[in-house]
Amino acid sequence: MGFENLPKTTADLAQEQMAKLRALFPECVTEGQDGLTVDFDLLRRALSPEKVVEGPNERYRLEWPGKRAARYAANAPTASTLRPVRERSKDFDTTQNLYIEGDNLEALKLLRTAYSGKVKLIYIDPPYNTGHDFIYHDKYVRTVREEMDKAGLLDDEGRQTEDKDPFQKNDETNGRYHSDWLTMMYPRDLLTDDGVIFISIDDNEQANLKRLCDEVFGAGNFVAQINWKARSGREDSTHFAALHEYILCYSRSYEFQAGERIREGDVYPKYDEVKKRRYKTQLLRKWGSNSLRTDRPNLFYPIKAPDGTDVYPMIYERVGKGGIQPATFVRKTEGCWRWSASNLFAAIEDGRVEFTKNELGEWIPYEKIFEPLEGEQKTQKYTTWIDDIGNGTEELKKLFGRSPFSFPKSTSLIKRLMAMGNLLPRESTGEKQESDLVLDFFSGSATTAHAVMALNAEDGGTRKFIMVQLPEAAELGSAAMDAGFQNICDIGEERIRRAGEKILEEYPELRGKLDVGFRVLRVDEKNEAEVAQTPDDALTNWEAALQEETIKEGRTEEDLLFQALLRVTEPLLVERIEREVMAGLTVWSVADGFVVACLAGEGQLTAAKAEAVTRWIVGQAVSPSYVAFREAGFADDSVKLNVEAGLRQAGCKATLWVL
Repeated sequence: MGFENLPKTTADLAQEQMAKLRALFPECVTEGQDGLTVDFDLLRRALSPEKVVEGPNERYRLEWPGKRAARYAANAPTASTLRPVRERSKDFDTTQNLYIEGDNLEALKLLRTAYSGKVKLIYIDPPYNTGHDFIYHDKYVRTVREEMDKAGLLDDEGRQTEDKDPFQKNDETNGRYHSDWLTMMYPRDLLTDDGVIFISIDDNEQANLKRLCDEVFGAGNFVAQINWKARSGREDSTHFAALHEYILCYSRSYEFQAGERIREGDVYPKYDEVKKRRYKTQLLRKWGSNSLRTDRPNLFYPIKAPDGTDVYPMIYERVGKGGIQPATFVRKTEGCWRWSASNLFAAIEDGRVEFTKNELGEWIPYEKIFEPLEGEQKTQKYTTWIDDIGNGTEELKKLFGRSPFSFPKSTSLIKRLMAMGNLLPRESTGEKQESDLVLDFFSGSATTAHAVMALNAEDGGTRKFIMVQLPEAAELGSAAMDAGFQNICDIGEERIRRAGEKILEEYPELRGKLDVGFRVLRVDEKNEAEVAQTPDDALTNWEAALQEETIKEGRTEEDLLFQALLRVTEPLLVERIEREVMAGLTVWSVADGFVVACLAGEGQLTAAKAEAVTRWIVGQAVSPSYVAFREAGFADDSVKLNVEAGLRQAGCKATLWVL
């Protein structure tokens, strides 16, 4: 159990799924030249020996050009890495929030190991594909016009050809207008079993997105389509003023429980010392003009009063002159009970019905309703219509003086969605608890991050966020560029800084307690240098090949540390990243020693220094789970062997890695 090479890429999701399939159908999976492979003929027979839908046969599903490529892209491993950017971060060593600059698909692949099944809520506000948005790709973005040029829809002079119009209908003749948008949306999921995703969209792609989500999450996990009245009306619409957008909501599984809002308007009477918190409401209902008794005869039946008298649902009405004059008599008419017989008899048995005699001596039954105890509140379900929340333009104006975006989402909307997603604050029990994690991989102006911090301040929660945003350049002459921002990431990061300070001004008692920081990580090419020698050269000059530096010039020890963190199951949202200087070398300790690393440069880890570092590692209160070194850092092979022996003899059972 010696040193292992740190994996150079993320996991191959296709091979992982293949291994799961092998456990279920071992006869259908075999080993091929490039790993496990499936015998689909055997699998078809195992799953459906009589009826197999394949080839050109019709079936109900959503298809588009690029779907197969999207699936492949989502499953394929990546050799990219996340490089820390301290100068753009806030409270880098202590924050548990992440802001990732770069392509969202690459970022999500890199997060998969640590965060698979750990995100409680995802909110995304993707490009609406209106014809004015950027169209995203794995490594870059193109404008719609550039996309048309790629699809051959422009002539030599850049004019759209008359016989092709990609914006008329959604089929394969449309260039790739809808196809690229669907490809962008397909491979995204890190949710917990009880997690939920909210996706903002408008009419341009709502139908396609709904079918796509039915496929990705399963139609049975559709929760709701929320209608948000986002504006007072767009008069530039062709036929009608568009007032609302949609927010599609899907759960990862049936375990999701939607949150409920506190019911407003419930008024309870003061405590009654005699009746002990209760007040009453009659169990009787009058007949309506449509003769309810004829329609529902099961609601007319006798019940027993305390003295054994049969009590029928009779309505007693005061009839008199009104005003200060007393009533002259009480008129009785037939009514019905509000409950069925079984429910009413059960309520009487439970003591939830109280009998009181009226002025004529007749028994009248009442339902006991209890005022909530201190801390108890009545709730009601959220509805699918939101018309009491506007957009976030004014919020951005307060932070920046003017809004760098048109019609940004508001923190109130995101907080409402978090409440719907049941992201409640964790109760303080004195023990370390997992906090709900919120992910937004189309971060934009970072409204989601702002909302998470604000809600934590309001209710004492400890929710954490991960923002992912492609650093799109600000358009010339835009409000963002006029304000000095070069790209969207500049805006999002500055918004989090300013919003955090504003929240602390409103809640000064939370300074030093509320996490308003964020750790900036940037998607970049792998840290390993390309091999300069061919295999034949390495065979003839093997000593030079062994000594060749494998890390790119300019990569720091912290870059290598985060590459190691990407390969472990402990999230990057660690509480602390600590550094100790030992024998003149930096030793890193992450998450209270869960990961320990000494990533010294070429030949710096001599025998004496290696012994000091080893003693420090084994002397920690908590034994690490992973220990990482830089391969080129060892002065020679004997030092490497001595480090391994020293750690194992001291009882260290950590996985040992070399980069």
